[in-house]
Amino acid sequence: MIRYEIEGGHLPVVICYPEVGETLCTEKGAMSWMSPNMKMDTNTGGGIKKAFGRLFSGESIFMNEYTAQGGTGMIAFASTFPGSIIPYQVTEGNGIIVQKRGFLAMEKGLDLSVYFQKRLGKGFFGGEGFIMQKISGNGMVFLEIDGHCKEYELGIGESIIVDTGYLAAMTESCTMDIEAVQGAKNIFFGGEGLFHTRITGPGKVYIQSMPLIHMAEAITPYLNINTGDNNGGGINIRLGE
Repeated sequence: MIRYEIEGGHLPVVICYPEVGETLCTEKGAMSWMSPNMKMDTNTGGGIKKAFGRLFSGESIFMNEYTAQGGTGMIAFASTFPGSIIPYQVTEGNGIIVQKRGFLAMEKGLDLSVYFQKRLGKGFFGGEGFIMQKISGNGMVFLEIDGHCKEYELGIGESIIVDTGYLAAMTESCTMDIEAVQGAKNIFFGGEGLFHTRITGPGKVYIQSMPLIHMAEAITPYLNINTGDNNGGGINIRLGE
């Protein structure tokens, strides 16, 4: 298992210390700093088919690989949004399903692929996205979560209901179903939308407290966006009064 430490509280960074020959993979632009003995190699991460699968799941076509040479290396990956970085040990048959853009970095040998919801309604109405990411194989993966991360371990048949956007990840042993909100008053005045997502165990569920899309919606009314004047000025964004 690769040695690592997570620092920074809700502005987190994971610092990894790979031994000679150990390789970490990440999407382009995710590396924050590293020791000089880390060799970088950019590739499609398993061929064109897998590359386009990652593109559909919200990642880039190319991946960067960083390998320690001549001694123990050091490399850091910072989260792109205030929140949490979660380490997860993937084993055969114990993969993890992640929201779009939830992947941060992983050990080489893991497989990052597109994950389609089996029922169209789950993607279109559940709010978690028709396309997610699946990480399988053997090794450590690091996930970035929006806001605080709350973990639940569900037993066989146990369920938890999650509002739109709050599901960050779940182990592949869990199942997802969509349920309509009951009652006209609840639908029109409750402010929770038309559908909820039910996650059923056995398995682990990761819930995020501050989905990026919700934060964007919350601050939009306070932004005054000016696209420029008649003299060809650029875009100006000011806090509204």
